[in-house]
Amino acid sequence: MQTSELPDLAHTDTKPLHWLATATAMAAVVAAAGLLQPDPAASASTPPRTTAQHGTAPVAAPDPERATYPLECAGLGHTVAKQQPGDLDGDGRPETVAVVRCAAGSGTPPSGVYVLTRGSGATPRVVATLVDPAEQLSVGDFAVRDGIISATLLGYSSVDVPRCCPDQQEKVTWQWRGGAFVRATRPAASSA
Repeated sequence: MQTSELPDLAHTDTKPLHWLATATAMAAVVAAAGLLQPDPAASASTPPRTTAQHGTAPVAAPDPERATYPLECAGLGHTVAKQQPGDLDGDGRPETVAVVRCAAGSGTPPSGVYVLTRGSGATPRVVATLVDPAEQLSVGDFAVRDGIISATLLGYSSVDVPRCCPDQQEKVTWQWRGGAFVRATRPAASSA
């Protein structure tokens, strides 16, 4: 038998005690990670917050339920169907984009898409109307990401189409440029 010129590696031979110590250490890491998870119930009820510029305290996005909308609902009231916060103009303070419609008992009432900012006091104010309910459109997919508002607008090709079942759609985006929200049409997804 030829002797190795390497040093004796007997200390690298694993024993059951080594495996037990490793398993115990791994179990402790997994248990600690489980204990440090955020409480999902607390985060779901917390309003979205954005950090303002220059290290100031976080600012809450405007609450769309507290705003007054330019929407005529013949005494039925309105419903905030969808909402998303985001810093749309890059000033470090979040705005809220709200999809609002009349609280109708049936059918698909037209929607308005409004941009809200913090007003004086606690009441948010509407600073832009992106979709006017008079256009007779409803809103499908809706998102606010990286200062861009995107939505799928659903409409009707004629007055003969039932108001429950829109037969036209258009994918659009809005982005703050030069002091106004600029609307662009997104290309339709190809079926190939």
